[in-house]
Amino acid sequence: MSPDALQDLVKQCLEAFYTRRISNLSGLRLKDVLKRKNPYLLRAIGIRAASELVEYLLQMHTQASDETIFGETFVEPIALAVSGGHKSSAKGIDLEVDAGTVYKAIAVKSGPNVFNSSQTARMNDEFQELYHRLRQHLSQLGKQFDPVLGCAYGKRVSPPTTKRRYRIVSGKAFWEELTGDPEFYLKLVRLMQDYPEQQKQRYQQEWAKAVNRFTRDLLNEFADSSGALDWEKILRFNAG
Repeated sequence: MSPDALQDLVKQCLEAFYTRRISNLSGLRLKDVLKRKNPYLLRAIGIRAASELVEYLLQMHTQASDETIFGETFVEPIALAVSGGHKSSAKGIDLEVDAGTVYKAIAVKSGPNVFNSSQTARMNDEFQELYHRLRQHLSQLGKQFDPVLGCAYGKRVSPPTTKRRYRIVSGKAFWEELTGDPEFYLKLVRLMQDYPEQQKQRYQQEWAKAVNRFTRDLLNEFADSSGALDWEKILRFNAG
């Protein structure tokens, strides 16, 4: 991929990321977030002001959703574009790359978060299902099946184990394996230039609307006549 094409791709992916972030905020409602949070924890950390609770709820929601959105709109499209492979139709697998004597099946993640045993087992099953589908074809071509969990950041590089039948490659090693360029992981952040700052103003406008909307609904539905938060009412909504 040429430098100009890569620059355009990074810009397009950032545009998609911010569009999804803004859409996520614009459709968000207080009760949808409040019903997923621990009201005992919210009370235990000493929140008293409606504004404080609203900021906390929005921050917790966006921190959880941003990682997923970024992976889907930035990491996965760029990995696909630079890998020379094609998008996989297999469940849980993002890319398939024919690399000479090796056929790579890659599940792309933002970071090398440690999977629990059930998640690892599911990932094993998804790779195995794809392998069974391709086994005869790969055998005829003399190609080895190489299942990979690829992570955009982090330093974890780990071979398969008896319980995890795929290897993990992260950060610099992941991007270098896809592109052959040891500096590619740095190029991505350089190519962002000042575009995030340009997009941030749009996001902040939507954030302000969400804060106002949440504060209005919180005071109308979960505060008493004096303006104090009614924690029993919040708890009844969440768990009653």
